[in-house]
Amino acid sequence: MSDGGRGLRDDDGTGEALDDLILPFQLETYAALGRLVRLGSAVQSVVEAHDYPDAVSHLLADALAVAGLLSGILKFEGVLTVQTKGDGPVNILVVDVTSDGAMRGYAQFDADAIARAAESTTGPQQMVPKFIGNGVMAITVDQGADTQRYQGIVPLEGATLADCAHDYLRQSAQLEAVIKLASERVPGPDGRPRWRSGGLLLQRMVESGTQWQSGDPRDPDLEEAWRRAVILLGSCTSAELLDPALHPNDLLYRLFNEDGVRVFEASPLAMRCRCSRERVAGVLGSFPRSEIEAMKEGDDVVVTCEFCNSGYRFDPDAIEALYANSADSGPTN
Repeated sequence: MSDGGRGLRDDDGTGEALDDLILPFQLETYAALGRLVRLGSAVQSVVEAHDYPDAVSHLLADALAVAGLLSGILKFEGVLTVQTKGDGPVNILVVDVTSDGAMRGYAQFDADAIARAAESTTGPQQMVPKFIGNGVMAITVDQGADTQRYQGIVPLEGATLADCAHDYLRQSAQLEAVIKLASERVPGPDGRPRWRSGGLLLQRMVESGTQWQSGDPRDPDLEEAWRRAVILLGSCTSAELLDPALHPNDLLYRLFNEDGVRVFEASPLAMRCRCSRERVAGVLGSFPRSEIEAMKEGDDVVVTCEFCNSGYRFDPDAIEALYANSADSGPTN
């Protein structure tokens, strides 16, 4: 196994597994590029910000892994968002990740409907039809005000979010790729269950070393190497993807050592919400005064971030300050 980057071992040489990262790799057969995502404290921080039912936390954990995998293969500088909208108990699911690895996510759901659906669900199979229902998955890349936003939308036709992400890569990005996801609560160092999530993505290459796209010629040897790589990825268990004691390098070696695998420098991921009092104040300041009055709880306006659940309170003096420099503050009633 080759290491084309800085390496993943801790500075003290203990070889302890690292979490919250995107690890790029390449098979030495030149059949595939890959990405491995491991999420520990990042996914736990996202789900513990709200009192989500297990099914919602599971879907959020899967979606965060999908966002990490896609951010590793879709080159961008800005924000990548994965969003589902459906007619099921979880009507909206949103996660995003910035190009510097800041992740966040939230869900809107019907708690009673979740409980009823959970009674007939014994595992991760059929999570999408049972909890999200009929709808769409949208992948959006926003690189700032001076660029054109890209968005790809696919129907939710798979049983899992991995299936839906695979459909997106095939239909919208026109890439031949396979995805494997795992999310579960496992005992942490203190014995308390904590959410973990992992994902593996293989992206087919052609002889030139670039990604395979529809219409490219197929080399028989690469064709066989690609099929073997897909089978090897399929042999990875959920326990292996989620095992905090299994180093990412060791997992990749375990899966692909017969063909050879080269790993590159990992990119960190972390739960970091982009909300702030200044951002909230800027949004509130764009509202007419009449709308601000309607939002008051007593004398104050309280805004809660949907992602991290942080609350921002604006008393009467702070509300007045929102409009101090405004040419037209609008009516007060």
